Amino acid sequence: MQQLVNTALGGLTLGAVYAAFALALVLIFRSTRIVNFAQAPMAMVTTFIALTLIDAGYSYWIGFAAALLSGLVLGAVIERVVIRPVEDKPEINAVILTLGLFITLHALAAVIFGNRFRSFPAPFGLRGLEVGGTTIRLTTSGIFTIVAVATVMVLLLLLFRYTDVGLRMRASAYNPEVARLLGGRVGRMLTLGWALAAVVGSLSGLLIASGGLVHPGYMDSIVVYGFVAAVLGGLESPVGAVVGGLTLGLSLSFVSGYLGSELVALAALLILMLVLTLKPGGLFAVASARRV
Repeated sequence: MQQLVNTALGGLTLGAVYAAFALALVLIFRSTRIVNFAQAPMAMVTTFIALTLIDAGYSYWIGFAAALLSGLVLGAVIERVVIRPVEDKPEINAVILTLGLFITLHALAAVIFGNRFRSFPAPFGLRGLEVGGTTIRLTTSGIFTIVAVATVMVLLLLLFRYTDVGLRMRASAYNPEVARLLGGRVGRMLTLGWALAAVVGSLSGLLIASGGLVHPGYMDSIVVYGFVAAVLGGLESPVGAVVGGLTLGLSLSFVSGYLGSELVALAALLILMLVLTLKPGGLFAVASARRV
């Protein structure tokens, strides 16, 4: 029974990490209609910025804030400099550019920060909580991760459903020509979408690195699992991203705990195939005809 509880709790924490990255993918897709495969190395760069400040003697929270701010700037700069020139071209062009960015940012990070493994501190304790004299597989850092992801999900829901900025971002993504005719600043909305998505991606990088070892490729596997989580819930739904991340985390945790860790990647692939076969739009897919 204890193993079942610990496996489930470990899966929830892992799923929250996947959900954080999936939220970044959902945000940028919903606001720009682009799947950003460079989200992981962008988050990795901002995490190293935080680690550099922490190693220099600043507090964890100053590094945390610096990572989020640098993510905001990095996302805006990439949209302006790299993505903007292909804005009116087929969307696949921008996706291909993000793959090129993936490689470029990896190489730059290796040159600037080095390839060695470095320890990243945790904001809170990494010891499991004690319940009734039994230590369970849930740490205060894990609770912080779950709360942070839930908070971001709520903020994104409020942004897209109840704010004028969210409405303008969605309109600019779905029909930029009409949005321009109605006086919308499409370019600014796309830049804002990239910037906000980079902030959420930076948060995911910090949560993933918490209490572990980081190097330029430490988030590579998260690209796969975060993308599966986003597709599982639906690339348009913040709630779907969280549900997809938690579902994936729980599923893979049970596969690893009871069948073997070597089957985790295969299980993720089977889950993705199952979703694409039965409900291609994801569990929380919205109707194709909609108002923006």
